[in-house]
Amino acid sequence: MKPLVSILIPAYNSQEWIAETLRSAMAQTWHHKEIIVVDDGSSDRTLSVAQEFESKMVRVITQPNRGAAAARNKAFSLAQGDYIQWLDADDLLAPDKIARQVECLTEGSKRTLYSSAWARFIYRPQRAQFVGNALWEDMTPTEFLFRKVAHNLFMANAAWLVSRELTEVAGPWDTAQLVDDDGEYFCRVILASDRIRFVPQARMFYRMAGASSHSHIGTSAAKLDAQWRSMRLHLQNLRSLEESERVRTACIHFLQLNLNYFYPERPDIVAQAQQIARELGGSVELPRLSLKYSWIDALLGRQLTKRIQRWLRGLRKKMDSSWDRFLFFAETRALRRDPFVVTGTHTSEKRG
Repeated sequence: MKPLVSILIPAYNSQEWIAETLRSAMAQTWHHKEIIVVDDGSSDRTLSVAQEFESKMVRVITQPNRGAAAARNKAFSLAQGDYIQWLDADDLLAPDKIARQVECLTEGSKRTLYSSAWARFIYRPQRAQFVGNALWEDMTPTEFLFRKVAHNLFMANAAWLVSRELTEVAGPWDTAQLVDDDGEYFCRVILASDRIRFVPQARMFYRMAGASSHSHIGTSAAKLDAQWRSMRLHLQNLRSLEESERVRTACIHFLQLNLNYFYPERPDIVAQAQQIARELGGSVELPRLSLKYSWIDALLGRQLTKRIQRWLRGLRKKMDSSWDRFLFFAETRALRRDPFVVTGTHTSEKRG
């Protein structure tokens, strides 16, 4: 019997993206599927846009704003699928993404976790470039968590295909985890799995969001606490699977790479990180700035320098987004004028 796949989409103020995301879900070549959208109290037209797609395949519900984790938990409570495809409201699936992963189900158990290739984009998924990293392989849960921590990597939410059994064992999304809730959640899923099966032919597209996104931490005390909690859980989970010199070294490196989140705003967390590093047999240094910012630090101090850094990065993201949006609409108009214009990963050309 063909497994039913539930595509679960939490949505909040995503009116610009939700239609494209739903079309990519509906276009899946794996036909035995259901799609559930949970609108998390959006203040824009997200709900009305999603409702235009309602059908036997697509179910749309709404709830008061409680956060992405609560919306995901609600979606799963309604899901009937044997397998779960999490999909954020601005990301996209290649048409055969789910089908490619389902083809591999016979190679594993209900505790096997399936991952896929993924690529970043802003407006133009056809320009996305798939660049692999150390997580793009078949491996054990221990090896996956080790590489994730050692190289400070992540796998996009929609890259995974998760069995219902594994989803239930891992438990619900943590509604108190204000940032990195996906990192914390999938850390538990990986911990409960028997192995990770990477399916390179399966692909998804991860849209790069701006500074207003859920993942933005900034100087929020609550978000900094949540980020630190997620980091500690990553280290604890990895060390519960393997206690070795390589793991201790990876944990110290992970602390060092992420210390900039907390310095100088949270000396309490910095002190905790330094203590953990000492217990692991090493140490972490206070974050250093590049030459580009070190002179500003000397003049204005670290806190103001970090604000300038965030502002410049945000400005760069807005400029990149605006330029990509302009090119997206330019290419769209060109295609309407001449349907023989073909856009590819690197170039556009005409075929006569």
